[in-house]
Amino acid sequence: MTDSYDGWPELTIENWSDTRDTVHLWTQIVGKTRMALSPALNHWWGVALYVDATGLTTSLMPLGDRGLEVRFDFLAHRLVLTTTDGQSRSMKLEPRSVADFYTEYTDLLAQLGVDATIRGRPVELAHATPFAEDVEHASYDADAIERFWRALVSAHRVFSEFRADFRGKSSPVHFFWGAFDLAVTRFSGRAAPLHPGGVPNCADWVMHEAYSDEVSSAGFWPGGATEGVFYSYAYPNPEGYDSHPAVAAPAYFDRELGEYVLPYSEVRASENPDALLRAFLEQAHRAAVETALWE
Repeated sequence: MTDSYDGWPELTIENWSDTRDTVHLWTQIVGKTRMALSPALNHWWGVALYVDATGLTTSLMPLGDRGLEVRFDFLAHRLVLTTTDGQSRSMKLEPRSVADFYTEYTDLLAQLGVDATIRGRPVELAHATPFAEDVEHASYDADAIERFWRALVSAHRVFSEFRADFRGKSSPVHFFWGAFDLAVTRFSGRAAPLHPGGVPNCADWVMHEAYSDEVSSAGFWPGGATEGVFYSYAYPNPEGYDSHPAVAAPAYFDRELGEYVLPYSEVRASENPDALLRAFLEQAHRAAVETALWE
């Protein structure tokens, strides 16, 4: 590790929110490719991206008797498409509109012989301008996205340790491009009531599949008007969960979001960020287990 490497960097909102919102839409375009090519898995695990050594990757996707991987390289600042028959294409990650990104990306897929039908409109966002028409989102600050990726790397490390301590069913540590968050979920083994849906520009049946089972879920979301938050929630939300004494400050229950949150700024500024985050994950999970009476 170099002396200059900061695993918990500052994510000053005024310096990177425009980049965040643009890259969010880029990841939706690439993520929809994985949705089109990969087998469906429970709770939509088959559509997520993964943190890797340079950014985010689809991992290997089936392509007939070949395979395809698409990677956001946030160090070289390129999107790289690679097939298992030795072909490769790439495009620059730089200030460019979503429409421009979409046009070049779909052209590269065609060059590689990839037939992937994707719905050309964002999901889980209130304003869903079609990708091919979106010229509003066109920012890319290379330094800001590198800092965000390093925060993902650190969160991934702590989430992976947290996941490893649970013997029941749990999700991978994966990046959902719908909400633009890194998440890990533990399951009680019991079915859950039908989710009410209501997510913007997202069919209710999508949420029905995502929340078919009882969960205690945690993640890192960089949205909003701050540096982002670590979150934890239970579905269904059991009585007493929102005031359980196990969850300690600086974490708190956000009534608007309906989940426990721990500000990213509190974690990065603490003497031991990993320990503070790990304690939050354990405390919020304990609140879910004890109020929902998990076995």
